[in-house]
Amino acid sequence: MIRLRLFGRCRIYHDPVSPVLRAPAQIGWEAWFRTIDLVTPQRLKGEELLLRTKGWWTVEPAGVADLVKKHGRLIVGDKGELMVEFPDESAAKNFATALSERFGDQVLIAP
Repeated sequence: MIRLRLFGRCRIYHDPVSPVLRAPAQIGWEAWFRTIDLVTPQRLKGEELLLRTKGWWTVEPAGVADLVKKHGRLIVGDKGELMVEFPDESAAKNFATALSERFGDQVLIAP
């Protein structure tokens, strides 16, 4: 397996940026007639984290997600970083080519 980080151009500064999950999302509960003190931490999945870049990147994240699905899969790395996982090096090269053709230099991958 090959894992590469996914970066997009910042809409304001135009430098490559990538979302990083710093802590799991916390889901709490409220009831109509009582108080529930339960909080459920839940990590976002790769596609969910990518879709959070809407408005931050110069491209639409849904288009990036569709392209990733054809070549690999989106994951969240051990340190919360957004990554694309490929089965082998040829899949990574094919994705890099397709990414460049579709988005130019607006979406990048790096080790």
